[in-house]
Amino acid sequence: MARIVVLTGAGISAESGIRTFRATDGLWEDHRIEDVATPEGFAADRARVQAFYDERRRVARAARPNAAHRALAELEARHPGEVAVITQNIDDLHERAGSQRVLHIHGRLDRARCERCGTRMPVTGELADEPPCPACGARSLRPDVVWFGEAVYGLEEVFDVVSLCEEFWVVGTSGAVTPAASLVAVAAEAGARTALLNLDAHDDTRLFDEVVLGPATETVPVWAARF
Repeated sequence: MARIVVLTGAGISAESGIRTFRATDGLWEDHRIEDVATPEGFAADRARVQAFYDERRRVARAARPNAAHRALAELEARHPGEVAVITQNIDDLHERAGSQRVLHIHGRLDRARCERCGTRMPVTGELADEPPCPACGARSLRPDVVWFGEAVYGLEEVFDVVSLCEEFWVVGTSGAVTPAASLVAVAAEAGARTALLNLDAHDDTRLFDEVVLGPATETVPVWAARF
């Protein structure tokens, strides 16, 4: 099992030009959560939701991994088999930086899921065009991302990984979204050393052994170089 587990959120990708959802200039300032990030919103207006995620996909494809993404990939390369990244992000910047063991608990923008047969597949075009499912032929593809009210992916594996780690770092996330926000408690209970690397401190930092404030591109490379 991984000795070092890193939970990452929107803050790490923001420095690559991907807008966060909750910041004052975030995506929720332009769109209602209910309209574009719920099953009900998708049922009400498929075209709007598909166009929203097609645009997110274009932005993510144009973005490049930054120094924080690269530092975590280099850490894994130095300690193969001992580093895992759990990310709330739906972009693939960790993978493009070189990280091999990445758990996407909120799904991925570059994948689609068929509502008819459940098949998951890479997205090569735009889902607004309503392409047919390659498995069953139905025009019922949706973004393979977790919307509000849906269960996150791989939760059992995530809890297993965190409960056995020795180091648990939280990078670029507000700590406001569950179940990700509860993982530091799991790590602390297991005896792991915990660290928060974030622009701002969480409201409650009692479970963190260390808090390092600043941009992820500055804090993560320095922190990761210690291991």
